Amino acid sequence: MATTSEDILLAKPAHRTDQSPAAAPVPTRPHLPELDGIEDPREVAPADARELTRVLLARLATLEEGTREYSYVRSTLVEVNLSLVRFAIRRFGSHRESTDDLLQVGSVGLIKAIDRFDVDHGVEFTTFAVPTILGEIRRHFRDTTWAVHVPRRLQELRITLARAQEALSQRLDRAPTVAELAEHLSLSPEEVVEGLTAANAHSTDSIDLVGGRDDEGTSPLADRLGEQDRRLELVDDLVSLEPLVAALPERDRLILSMRFTQDMTQSQIGAQLGLSQMHVSRLLSRTLQQLRRGLDGG
Repeated sequence: MATTSEDILLAKPAHRTDQSPAAAPVPTRPHLPELDGIEDPREVAPADARELTRVLLARLATLEEGTREYSYVRSTLVEVNLSLVRFAIRRFGSHRESTDDLLQVGSVGLIKAIDRFDVDHGVEFTTFAVPTILGEIRRHFRDTTWAVHVPRRLQELRITLARAQEALSQRLDRAPTVAELAEHLSLSPEEVVEGLTAANAHSTDSIDLVGGRDDEGTSPLADRLGEQDRRLELVDDLVSLEPLVAALPERDRLILSMRFTQDMTQSQIGAQLGLSQMHVSRLLSRTLQQLRRGLDGG
């Protein structure tokens, strides 16, 4: 059965703006003897809520879906058990999602628990409802709150790793290593690293944000981020070129030095070595091609 906002919260009677005799009367709520003396179902004490829930679930099982009385009993069950949703939300106290959003998601889980609960199984409703609510909240985190999309396998692995980290941290009195997590979960170290890396995609901050989550800097994050130093590639090339240049004939090494170290033109090099500018150009092209092949491993 589809869930509507009317199912989640009891609707108050609409305010009449049409005072003419033709205005339709406001429908009254069905009377539930179980609620006599209860002004707000959300304020029922936990012990009384359990008993009231048991009675209302039995009543719901006898009603036909789609009727006003069915919807009213179902909505009242949601209100009576909203404390279960708040209890489940506290399990995710460190999460950055707003409490109001989680309350809505958890209420959907509560409604699913009410719809699926079988009063004949002899199981306490709380025992059945809490895992259902937690599952709905976890699915919400898994499917909608990732800043960068990652495969579902890695989303689920992140949750598994979080539980393992919590358990091992309590046992070891320190943060577990990758090897310890891998052994605990019967995974390879590579899979653990992949899951931990994927967890970084769960939330992000703007690089224009002043400060960060754990520091109180006054400059935007973009101003404090490092960038790749392209001169490092030049160092690698120079180290690789050294033995290749050393293996060149002496005249070729001299021409390279005059062209790229002393910044002489081809005409100046030719005049000093008694060669034409065209000849110097051919020698340079041949030498550079030879060095390129050496760098490429050819």
